[in-house]
This record gives sequence, structure tokens and C-alpha cells, in this order.
Amino acid sequence: MVDGKSRATDSPIVNTIMKICGILLTLGSIGWAVDIYSIMGLKIYNEQFIACMLALAMALAFLHFPPKGDKKRTHIPWYDKVAAALSFGACLYLAIRYPVLVDLVLLKPPEAVIIGVLVILLGLEALRRATGNVLLTIVILFILYALFGDIFPGQLAGRPQEWQKLAAYLAFDVNAMLGTPLRVATTIVITFVLFGNLLSVTGGSSFFTEAALITMGRFRGGSAKIAVVASMLFGSISGSAVANVVATGVVTIPMIKKSGYPAYKAGAIEAVASTGGQLMPPVMGAAAFLMAEFLQIPYSKVALAALVPSILYYAALFIEADLEAAKAGITRVPKEMIPSARTVLGGLHFLTCFVVLLLALFYYNLQPETAVLLSCVTILVFSYAFGYKGKRPDIVKILASFYETGISVIEIMVICLAAGLVIGMLSVSGLGFNLTMLLVWIGGNNLFLLLLLSAVVCIILGMGMPTIGVYVLLAALVAPAMIKIGINPIAAHLYVMYYGMMSMITPPVAIAAYAAASLAQADAMRTGWEAVRFGWSAFIVPFLFVCSPTLILIGNPISVLFAVVTAGLGIWFASIGMVGYFLRNISIPRRILFFIMGILALIPAEAFKGAVYTDIVGVLGGASLIIWEFIVTKAKRKPAP
Repeated sequence: MVDGKSRATDSPIVNTIMKICGILLTLGSIGWAVDIYSIMGLKIYNEQFIACMLALAMALAFLHFPPKGDKKRTHIPWYDKVAAALSFGACLYLAIRYPVLVDLVLLKPPEAVIIGVLVILLGLEALRRATGNVLLTIVILFILYALFGDIFPGQLAGRPQEWQKLAAYLAFDVNAMLGTPLRVATTIVITFVLFGNLLSVTGGSSFFTEAALITMGRFRGGSAKIAVVASMLFGSISGSAVANVVATGVVTIPMIKKSGYPAYKAGAIEAVASTGGQLMPPVMGAAAFLMAEFLQIPYSKVALAALVPSILYYAALFIEADLEAAKAGITRVPKEMIPSARTVLGGLHFLTCFVVLLLALFYYNLQPETAVLLSCVTILVFSYAFGYKGKRPDIVKILASFYETGISVIEIMVICLAAGLVIGMLSVSGLGFNLTMLLVWIGGNNLFLLLLLSAVVCIILGMGMPTIGVYVLLAALVAPAMIKIGINPIAAHLYVMYYGMMSMITPPVAIAAYAAASLAQADAMRTGWEAVRFGWSAFIVPFLFVCSPTLILIGNPISVLFAVVTAGLGIWFASIGMVGYFLRNISIPRRILFFIMGILALIPAEAFKGAVYTDIVGVLGGASLIIWEFIVTKAKRKPAP
């Protein structure tokens, strides 16, 4: 996600146009959430609404992003203004003519072909400006496959399409550009980004950071624990691991380094904490809403399924940060850096917005966009009623947050446009079906082999790609193969989401880890491999909840409780083994034993026949090792007679 900071240009008229487009983008999403269009008597297709929103987003993309990625742009050349006007006009024309042309795309009417070619080409250029060349290259490869799929051998052979028919289909069909990804972005993601921006301008972000300082800063390694908690909270609404690293890392990474952690470990902790925010309920990242749409289930079910794996992920990171602090003798955060509890307690009202969100989602079963709007209203009401640190939000900043929201979602919008194009080409060319069959054939119906192959594919395809693009691509290419051999659909989609996210911290293209390394002034590759070590649980837990859905809260309550408790102990034992410290430094053989016992305890009892015995061995073995460490350490501390 781009940062929300606007870029002033040398043209007041262009600045005004950008502000109007940004505000309209946010207001349009709010209007859809409260059903204002029906109330006003406007009868429009969903796709017409999406096309109008896309018109605003693409126009903003050409005005906001320079051709070569210069972040200090102050001048917009004439060709960018022309591209913005063409984008706006083409998408608006698509919206107006949609009811007439949608049923004629297979007949290749010239106006549909022209609009299709124009929107696709401009959309690809907007994508390049927003995200770089990786995702653009992937989309172009899919387009080439759709055009020339018949030249591929064997099971990968596709159905070649005429370029006129393909252009019209991709632009107008509900299963292509104007499909699920853009619908979720325009109706849900924008409102959640507004939620995050309102928290920021009303002081909520400061409250949560300072609350983390108070609760964690007094303990050993408190700076790293603050980073874990703060990044978890911010990451769940940011929608981007890199944006989370940049937003929270500028504060937390210097703090972690100052407390005594090496620079590469400071960067690794922040990268892992930031990446996991999108896996943590109740908000999670934008990809989670897409998952709910793909699976045709309420978002609340996705959030519940993701709860235990995300807790295990952060538990492992938290334990490792704590043990690393003990191992290196790192103490608490300096007292002068910890704010007064009395001042921070004045912000407890910010918690009410999350209470409202949870009740609306899980108790009243409201749509996510409606639930988060209620939370936005709650933020504003309580902020004006109580304020924070003696200050109430500035009305100008509140209004500015609507514009900043519009600017912040440009990248997400063009990524979702690209995702829609990929989904459309998978459908029309037959590649989605072909790849599913190929994966199943290679896996030979062997679950472990298919999972291992899928994990490798997920990490490779995810390298260098933004979060939403990673998930949509994997959900279309890999998840169907997993579901076909009997894996629970929610488990399959969470699996590809986890491994897609792990590409953010896995070298050689670990963009979240590299962003953190830049802030920490550390070696990028070393930071990346250290992030893999800190994030080890995310490479193992997905295998386990696929084999036994008890870890995603599917099953009888006793089995679920047993799986969760033993998994928690397993995370503790394995983390001790990874760090090599408990009450003292631990030898390599004993570290290996701790890690093995942890993995055995992590395996759910229902993963396979007899797995309950691995739990028993893991828990008893790990407990024995812990007791032994206490005995040995106590004996060493006992003074000689």
C-alpha cells in the first residue's frame, strides 16, 4: 500500500482534481456500504459502480505515481494528464454502456473492443507505476498464454483466444476485471483503510503504541515486544507487510537496536511482526476479505479459522524475542521512554471501536463494510466526547483523512484490477483447470508431496508481489488442486495465504525483510534469513491445520481444545530450541531435542492415526527437558559448602 501522504504539484487545478477524486473514492465506498444509491432510487449494476470507482482510481494513479517512481514528484507532465483523462473517460464509458455491451462481448462489438484495449493497457501502466515490474510481467505472461495457449505441451495446453474477444471479455465480464477482487476493494477495503486513518488522526495509533510501551516496556527485551504488539495491531488493518514495516519500523527498529539487539535481528523481528499482522483477526488484511468472497462464507468464519494459527505465529515470535533478550542480557526499555499510565488510560475509549467491530461482525453478522463504518462512527463520537491527552481531533484532519484514504487505496485498486485480469484469463484459457490437474498428477494424490510442492510454488510466485496479488494468484492456481484431493476449503486457502505471506520474509526476494533491513541499516540477506528463523512457525503450522482442521477450530470442542493446548506447548519447546536458551545457554544436542519435542507436540492428535502418541511424547519429553533445566540451573546457583 502506498503511504497516504499527498504529493503537491505545481498546478493548483490538478491538486484540486486529485483531492476531489480521492474524496469521491472514499465517499463512493461509504455510499455503497450504507446503500445510499438504492435509497436515492438509482438502479445500477454492481459492475457499473465498480467501473466508476475504477475511473477515479486510475485517474489518480497517473496523477499520483510518476513514470519512474520518483517519490519527490512536483510536476505532472502533459502525457500523464492525458493518461489520467483517458483512464477516467474510458472507465466511465464502460460504466455507462455496461448494461448494453455485457451480453454482446462474444460478438466483439468494436466499441467494447476499443474500450477493453484502452482500459487494459492503461491499467497495466498504472500497475507498473504502483507496484513495479514483477506483477506486471506476470499479468503479461497470462495474457500471452490466453492468446497462444495452444503452443504449450501436454496438460498445460490452453484454448487460444482472439485478441478482440479477449479484450472485450476481460473488460466487461463479471468473472474478469470487474469481478470479485475489485468488488471487495471498492466496497470493503476502502472502508477499512478509512478506519485505520481515522484511528491515526484521532490519536488511536499513538494510544496503542504507548499502551504497548507501558505493558511491555518494563520487561526484558521490552523494545522487541513492543514492536511485536504494535506491528500486529497496525498490520491487521494496513493491508501491506511493507507499509507496516515502514510505518511502525521507523519507531520500533531504532528502539530495538538501542536496547542491545543487533541491527539484523531488529530488522528481522520487525519484518516478521509486520508480515503476520495480515493473518491476525479480528481485522486482518484485505486478502482475508477476498478469501471470504472466494469461499462464499461470512468473513467472521475466516477470522475464527485464522485465530489459533495467528496466535501461534505471534507466540513463537514473542517467546523468541524474550529468550533472545535473556540470552544477550537485554533489559527493559529506559524509564524515560515509557509514558505515564495516567495519560494513556485516557485513551481507553479507543477500544470501544474494536468492541463495536467484533459485535457487528460476530454477533449481529453484519457485512464487513457496514461493521467497520459503525466502528468509524464510534471512533469519531468517542474522540470528540473524551479526546486524548487533552486534545480533540481537528476537523480539518478528519476531512483530510478521507482524501488520504483515497490516495492510500490506489495501489490496492490497480492490483485488484490485475487480479481480475488474471482470474479472467485463467477461466477463458482453461489454465486454472489445467494447472490443478497437473499439480494433482505430480502429487500423485500424496498429500504431503502436494503440500510441499504447493508451498514451494506459493513462495516462488509470491516473491516481490504485493499481498493481495499474492493471495489472488495462489487462490486461483494452487488452492483448487488442494481442495480437489479433499482438503478443507478454508484450510486450503489459509495454507496458500500463509505461504504467500512467507515470501515477504524468505530470501532471495524478501521485500518486507529488505525494507526492515534498510531501516535498520543491516545486511539485507542476513536480515532475511534471520526473519525466516524468527518466523519458523508459519512454515510448519499450515501443514498441521491442513492435516487436522482442529487448529482452525473445526471439530468437536474437546479435540480442538486438546490440539490448541498441545500446540501452544509445542511452540514454547520449539522456540527454546531455535534460540538455544532457557535459563542458560543450551548445547546443540539439547536444542535439537527441544525442537523435536516441540514439533511432536505441535502435531494435532487427529492429523493421522496414532498422532495422539506424538502429542504425548512431545509434551512429556518437552516438560522433562524443562524440569531438567530448572534442576541443573538451581544446582549451579547453589553455593558451595
